[in-house]
Amino acid sequence: MTRIKINEINPLKPRYEVPDVLLGTPIPANLQVTGQDDNTLELSLGGAEHKLLVTGTPFRLDILSGRDLVLSVNSRGLLHFERLRERKDTISAKVSSAVGNMWHKVKSLFSSDTEKTDVPPEGDDGNPGEEEATKEEESKKVDEDEPGMWDETFKTHTDTKPNGPSSVGLDFSLPGFEHVYGIPEHADNLRLRTTESTDPYRLYNLDVFQYELYNTMALYGSVPLLLAHNVQRTLGIFWLNAAETWVDISSNTAGKTLLGKMFQYIHGGGETPQTDVRWMSESGIIDVFVLLGPTPHDVFKQYASLTGTQSLPPYFSLGYHQCRWNYNDEDDVRNVDAGFDEHDLPYDVIWLDIEHADGKRYFTWDPHKFPTPKDMLSNLKDKRRKMVAIVDPHIKIDSGYRIHNEIRSRGFYVKNKDGGDYEGWCWPGSAAYPDFTNPEMRAWWSSMFAYDQYEGSTENLFVWNDMNEPSVFNGPEVTMHKDAIHWGGWEHRDIHNLYGLYVQKATADGLIQRSGGKERPFVLTRAFFAGSQRYGAVWTGDNAAEWDHLKISIPMCLSLSLVGISFCGADVGGFFKNPETELLVRWYQAGAYQPFFRAHAHLDTPRREPWLHGDDNLKLIREVLQQRYALLPFWYTEFYRAWRDAEPVMRPLWVEFPTDVSTFAMDDQYMIGSALLVHPVTEANSRGVQIYLPGVGEVFYDVHSYQKYEAPQSFYLPVTSSSIPVYQRGGTIIPRKNRPRRSSDCMHDDPFTLHVALNLQGEARGELFIDDGHSFNYEQNEFLYREFNYSRGELKSSSLDPRGNFETSSWLERVIIIGASQPTSVTLSLLGGSETPLEFEYDAHTSVITVRKPGVNIAADFTISLR
Repeated sequence: MTRIKINEINPLKPRYEVPDVLLGTPIPANLQVTGQDDNTLELSLGGAEHKLLVTGTPFRLDILSGRDLVLSVNSRGLLHFERLRERKDTISAKVSSAVGNMWHKVKSLFSSDTEKTDVPPEGDDGNPGEEEATKEEESKKVDEDEPGMWDETFKTHTDTKPNGPSSVGLDFSLPGFEHVYGIPEHADNLRLRTTESTDPYRLYNLDVFQYELYNTMALYGSVPLLLAHNVQRTLGIFWLNAAETWVDISSNTAGKTLLGKMFQYIHGGGETPQTDVRWMSESGIIDVFVLLGPTPHDVFKQYASLTGTQSLPPYFSLGYHQCRWNYNDEDDVRNVDAGFDEHDLPYDVIWLDIEHADGKRYFTWDPHKFPTPKDMLSNLKDKRRKMVAIVDPHIKIDSGYRIHNEIRSRGFYVKNKDGGDYEGWCWPGSAAYPDFTNPEMRAWWSSMFAYDQYEGSTENLFVWNDMNEPSVFNGPEVTMHKDAIHWGGWEHRDIHNLYGLYVQKATADGLIQRSGGKERPFVLTRAFFAGSQRYGAVWTGDNAAEWDHLKISIPMCLSLSLVGISFCGADVGGFFKNPETELLVRWYQAGAYQPFFRAHAHLDTPRREPWLHGDDNLKLIREVLQQRYALLPFWYTEFYRAWRDAEPVMRPLWVEFPTDVSTFAMDDQYMIGSALLVHPVTEANSRGVQIYLPGVGEVFYDVHSYQKYEAPQSFYLPVTSSSIPVYQRGGTIIPRKNRPRRSSDCMHDDPFTLHVALNLQGEARGELFIDDGHSFNYEQNEFLYREFNYSRGELKSSSLDPRGNFETSSWLERVIIIGASQPTSVTLSLLGGSETPLEFEYDAHTSVITVRKPGVNIAADFTISLR
């Protein structure tokens, strides 16, 4: 990794540097000068493989791998750093004629179409005298006061700017790269498009009502990490800045057809493909990490070494969640819960939205609708189920409300520019906003989740943080004024994208503290930033019951996964509007194969519980839920790998098949771990889908029919209403629990089935992680991490981590070997023991061996031999 940090030497006041996102201060390696001339230094970078060329005038950095240029910094001369300055005309009043948002003006300054002075025109010799004269003229322009520099008015809002404009920007050139990804959150394709004919991608956390699809507009969260990939390498650019940020993407191959590229190549006139990326932030400093890979998994680990890995979620949270705005009262909760049992449907969590609280005073319960919350929670606990209640970071201004009085008395609210408590309008009406950038405020907030503080709460109540962009209904763009003041005197413009991360962090810390540090939290957040993966789950916000919203949920979750947030999902059924039954069923089928699986709906929509859509559709949804629960051991193991090794749980095909160009722009199908390929049906009235199975020499098996497919190949698959195209990759072993139960907790001691899918060499491998599913004891080695290997007719189980020790009564009930030839006998042997014959069946049509009741404890070392 290479870190580039640019700041003012002697600013009028310190510029904001993002805290609490990095795990610590990365320790730099010593660089060795390996060559130099009057204007350039050649430095060794992380050993002999990489070189860094530093050019002084004009400033430029080039990173090389061997003789290959990997990345250039400021090669287009777009480095931009507006220094802090004093206002010359202190008498002038507000400039009421400023047009539009000042930051849109700043963006136009950065536009490569209008900024002709940075790069000589084509054919220009770049006369040094002319260049210096131009720079001097530009420098004079920067010092001139212009309308909107010190304050601006747009609509009914005024943004005062005591330090004037303070934007920063830098360009990066990526030779050889045509595909870039990341920088969520946007409702767009996985592969980022060029922005030469549209607005740049915007990173600015906003409460967006019914967001548009295939748009570069800002949404609820921001992670300023961009990944680039080609057949040779993967790299990342992590722009550590929490202010409003724009990312402009251009390409020298944009708009060219494949035929045009081939023609250019054949005739030798083609230039090397190149993508140029320009980052622009309203304030702060330039602090950027270049992650050099070279593999996708190297980039994931490099980024995780900076911001952390996905927290290991409690097991129950990987089950199905039932939510709407709002379940009306305790009777409603009781009836919905009973409905799942009556219709033989598993679920783990029922959710309560804002109406559960007393007048939307969070940490309280409506005394008429929820008079006995502990009894309600106890009834759920008896069924081994949980509840999630919403706690939002806007506090009702009410002198009779204890939470408000304590925050105000401690001075913990965000301040307005005049020093008073910042007030806005949100769900409770007039509201104030806790300053979560203040560590003392976060500590106090965490203490409010203690059982003696959050009245009516119990250990099976977990939390949902919504509206934490922050949402201010009467604020500019439905958020907080940029000149609001936070702890330490920082303006909101500096910290905006961090606010949601701090809310989730304080909440997660509170759930941990209430258990004495023993229990893992579950916190869902809408707003997020780099590092949010350490604190819980994310969902894609207020989507709509439309087919295109179902389709876009896949690339949106894949983009989140690429930047470290594996625990992501979309509202099943769509939050707004009313889904037709076909759409609802297809959304369940897609949601069951996404990491976070929750149905949710708007207050004004008809009820959507699974049994309200006819028996045929109820049966389809039941099948979907049972498929999800059968795979929970696999999901949980993948989340352990995400926590331990920074492996994304849901991942684009190119991550697993990095040299297959066909996969680079594909986002209608994806992998779960390295074992399952999923292609949800996302079109109305679909009669079939086009499946692509990647990988030379790979083989895949339909998980429902066991039909074998050799890869690479593309084919048309006819589908029915029950079809969920899912394929197990040959060479993998997936652990399952197939006994239907009412919740995941009821499955804890159930036996396992191993699905062994053989590759063309007749081999397979898989893993299984087991612990208690809820505590932090796995950090004290109370776990099992097992490895299963099949080769030459033998399935062996052994420990992957001998430090782990955990007692379980779960045993191996069945082994299904797919793609095998018929054996004459199957035997089981334990370490040092004799062989025991086992019952088995062979299906010649599907080439599947089913070995029944090995009966061995899943923690044991054993060998199953086929002869």
